[in-house]
Amino acid sequence: MKSNRISVKAFHADDSFAGRVQKLVREEVLPYQYKILNDALPDVEKSHAIENIRLAAKKLKGGDVKPEEFYGMVFQDSDVAKWIEAAAYALAAGENPELEKAVDEVIALYGESQHPDGYVDSYFTVKAPDKMWTNIREAHELYCAGHMMEAAVAYYEVTGKRSLLDIMSKNADCIYEQFMKKNTRACPGHPEVELALMRLWRATGCDKYKALAKHFVDVRGQAPNYFMEEEKGRDWNAWTGTVELDTDYTQSTLPVREQKDAVGHAVRAVYLYTGMADVAKETGDEELLAACRRLWDSITQRRMYVTGGIGSTFMGEAFTVDYDLPNDTVYAETCASIGLMFFAKQMLENEHRGVYGDVMERAFHNTVLAGMQLDGKRFFYVNPLESVPGVSGVAITHRQDLPVRPQWYACACCPPNVARVVSSLGEYAYSENEDAFFIDLFVGGTVETQKGIALTCKTDFPHGGTAVYTVSGAAETTIAVRIPAWSENTALCVNGEAVDLAAATEDGYAYVRRAWKDGDTLELTLDMTSHVVYASPKVAADTGKACVQRGALVYCAEEADNGPVLPLCIRDGAEPKALAFEPETLGGIVPVTIAGWEVQDSGALYSTKKPALVEKEIRLIPYYTWANRGENQMRVWLPVK
Repeated sequence: MKSNRISVKAFHADDSFAGRVQKLVREEVLPYQYKILNDALPDVEKSHAIENIRLAAKKLKGGDVKPEEFYGMVFQDSDVAKWIEAAAYALAAGENPELEKAVDEVIALYGESQHPDGYVDSYFTVKAPDKMWTNIREAHELYCAGHMMEAAVAYYEVTGKRSLLDIMSKNADCIYEQFMKKNTRACPGHPEVELALMRLWRATGCDKYKALAKHFVDVRGQAPNYFMEEEKGRDWNAWTGTVELDTDYTQSTLPVREQKDAVGHAVRAVYLYTGMADVAKETGDEELLAACRRLWDSITQRRMYVTGGIGSTFMGEAFTVDYDLPNDTVYAETCASIGLMFFAKQMLENEHRGVYGDVMERAFHNTVLAGMQLDGKRFFYVNPLESVPGVSGVAITHRQDLPVRPQWYACACCPPNVARVVSSLGEYAYSENEDAFFIDLFVGGTVETQKGIALTCKTDFPHGGTAVYTVSGAAETTIAVRIPAWSENTALCVNGEAVDLAAATEDGYAYVRRAWKDGDTLELTLDMTSHVVYASPKVAADTGKACVQRGALVYCAEEADNGPVLPLCIRDGAEPKALAFEPETLGGIVPVTIAGWEVQDSGALYSTKKPALVEKEIRLIPYYTWANRGENQMRVWLPVK
C-alpha cells in the first residue's frame, strides 16, 4: 500500500521530547552552525563554506580570486545546503525574521556564484574551473547539487520563495544537458542527487528531473564500468592519496537491479537505495523494488548494529561482510543512520510494513540523537558501542572512535545533517494516502491530515509508552498505527474501548476505520518493560554478551555511574528494572538497573587463578545520552556470567 509523507508544515510539535529537541536545534544549533559556516568562532574547526561561495561569486564578477583561496573539502558547499534545509524546517515551526534574513542572504550569494549555463559549485569555480565534470567518481559536484536541491525544495515549501528553487532548477537543467545528452554513461560517485531530483520533480512538476533520477539509477554498474573507464582517461584526483578504484565502494559492481548485498561506503549506499526506492514507487518498477527489499534485508538482518548504526569499518566508512559488527572499532557514521532513516521512510511509502518504521525509530532514537551533544554544540561523526579513554581515539586502530564529541569537523557532513532531520521529524512521523492516515513514529504535537481532521498527540515517548491522539473535526477514514515489534503487550483503545489488535493488525500496523468525530480519542499503550537483548551467535563481537533495551531506546553503562565499566558483567538470568523518571539527569531519562558482577583485578596481565566476582548493581542510561559527562568508559554490550 503506497503512501506519501506529509508536508513539514502540517505538523507542529509540542513541548514533549521531540519538540524540545527541535527547539534546541532552532534556538541553539542553527545559530551556532551559522557562525561556524561564517568562520565566526575562532576556537572551532574552520569551515570557510560561505566564504568559498562568496569567492566564487566574486570570481564570476571578474574579481581577482586565487585558486588557493578556496578552503576545505571538495564538497564544502553541501554543509551550507544542509544548514539551509534545516533552517527552512525550523521556519515551519514559526516566524523567525532573523533566521529567514540570514538564509535569504546566503541564497542570494549562492545565486551570484551560478554560471550562465546553470553550473554552480564553489570548489570548481574557484579552484579548478578547467576540471568541471571530469571526475564524476570523486569530485562530488552532483552530491553538492543534490543537497542544494533538497534545500531549495524545503525552503520553497515552507516560505513560498522561489529564489533557490529557480537557481537549482537551472542547475538541474544544466545537469540534464550534461548527463542525458553528453556523458550518458556516467552516474554520481556519491549518490544523493537521485533522491533530490525526485523531490525537485515533485516541487516543480518538471518530468525531466524524474527522468534524470531514473537515468542515474539505471546506468549505475552497467558494463563497462564507467568509473574504471573515467579513471583511465583522467590525469588528476580530487583527493590526496586516492587509492585504486573499488567498485563495491561506489555500489557500481553490478547494475542496481542485480545487487543483493549492501556494500561499500554506507552513506552512499543508503542514499542510493533511497533514490532507487523513490524511483520504484513513482514508476511502478517491481524489479527495482525487489532489489530494494533485498538490500534492506542485507542491512537490517545481517549488517546493522542494535543502535541502528551501519558501516562497521573506518576503512572506506563502509559495510564489510555479514555479521562483522565490532563494537570498539565500529564506524556507524551519524550520516549513515540518517540515510537509513531516509531509506526506511521511502520503503514505507512503497509498502506500509512495520519493519521499516521500527528501524527508522531505532536509528533516530539511538545513533542519530547520539550524534549531537545534549547542548547542541558538539557532534559525533563516528558512534562506537564501546569506548575506553586512552584507547579510543588514541590507538591507531581506534582513532576514529572518539570518547567525546568534537565541536566541528574538517569534514562536517554530520552536524547539519542531524539538524535537518530533527527539524523535519514530522515528515517521518506520519504518512497518508487516499484510504488511510499512518502514524509511523510517536511524536507529540498536532498534525493536519488531508482527511478533514487533525490529530493532537500527547505522549511521554520515548521514555514512556503512552500516546493519546485527540481528533479535531470529523471524517470517515482509516487511521493506521504502527505497533512496534519491541512492544510485547500493546493496547489500543478508541474512546476508551479496546481495539482487537489481532484482527486489526496487518504487517505491523493496526487499522482503525470509523466515522471519526470531534473529540474522539485513540490511545496507544506500549509495553515499556526493560528487556535483555542477545545477538546472533554469528556476531563474534557479541559472543557471551547481552545488552538492555527499553522501548525504542538501547541502553549503555557509563563509568560516570558505575566506576570502570570493563570489569562489569550482567548476572545470568537477571532482569533489568526501570527506575523513576529523572528529569534533571541528562536532559531527562529513565535509568535502568540490572544485577551483575564486578570482576576483581589480580594485578597481573595473565593469571592461572580464576578472578573473584563481587556483586554489583549496574546502572544503565539511554545510549543517545552517553559522552555528556566528560571522558569515561562506556559499553553497550556487557558479558553475561
